[in-house]
Amino acid sequence: MTLVNALLITLAVAVSPQASAAALVEVNGFGNNPGRMRMHVYVPDTRPANPAIVVAMHGCGGSGPGFYAGSEFASLADRHGFIVIYPSAQQEAGFGKCFDTWSDAAKRRGGGSDPVSIVSMVTFVQQRYRGDPNRVYATGSSSGGMMTNEMLALYPDVFKAGAAFMGVPFNCFANAADFPPGRSKCTGGSMNRTPQQWGDAVRQAYPGYTGPRPKMQLWHGTADTLVPYSLLQESIEQWTNVFGLSQTPTSTDTPRPNWNRRRYADRVEAYSIQGAGHSLPSTGMAATAIEFFGITGRLGKP
Repeated sequence: MTLVNALLITLAVAVSPQASAAALVEVNGFGNNPGRMRMHVYVPDTRPANPAIVVAMHGCGGSGPGFYAGSEFASLADRHGFIVIYPSAQQEAGFGKCFDTWSDAAKRRGGGSDPVSIVSMVTFVQQRYRGDPNRVYATGSSSGGMMTNEMLALYPDVFKAGAAFMGVPFNCFANAADFPPGRSKCTGGSMNRTPQQWGDAVRQAYPGYTGPRPKMQLWHGTADTLVPYSLLQESIEQWTNVFGLSQTPTSTDTPRPNWNRRRYADRVEAYSIQGAGHSLPSTGMAATAIEFFGITGRLGKP
């Protein structure tokens, strides 16, 4: 081999493309999109034939790519082999773009707005990547946590579980005028309905539905002043009533320092994060959510 040939081979190796690595990809034309939302998807290189799907939703003023970069769900997807959908809200709410959890359309199954757009994203991933329809989950922070409650109420036949960080109960907001902090009855710190009223709101979202309901994991910081900590109790009352469970937890523990957990059978669990403000999820919380979903086996296999 001549020196020139050796140099050419070395150069070819140096500039040849490396093995493909998973990356966040934007999807256009994913289906019915009344919320005019943007969709990004993260598909790990290694995954089972029918991977689980996690819809991960940002807070107000954020975006899908921002939540991808600022949360641990993508790295967990690499480890466990599930696909992550990152929707980007387009509804202006006075302080950035937020997921619509206030309009009449967004409170009715098939009514339109963001919930219908999100279901279209799920359907796209099921068709394009053979995502498992029996393992679809929702999670999100703040506005995304609110939408997590929304999706589980409206589409209990689509989602198998949810993990809501700093959210509010389904149907907490009366309308668009009630949404912004500072003038919202929902997030004003005085919202108090009975468990029956909260549960009825969920049942009325999909009248006549008698199938299984998705289990719910709830997270809130005790020092949260933007979305008051008191709303965690309202959310607990909503979902325990949906499942016909007692307001008394079946168990309590502290799985990590400052994480106080209450469990209600195996359907609802609530985390009070001592001293935390409006800053969730923090380190380790996404992994706890994924474990709750049941997709932490080898390559996400149940």
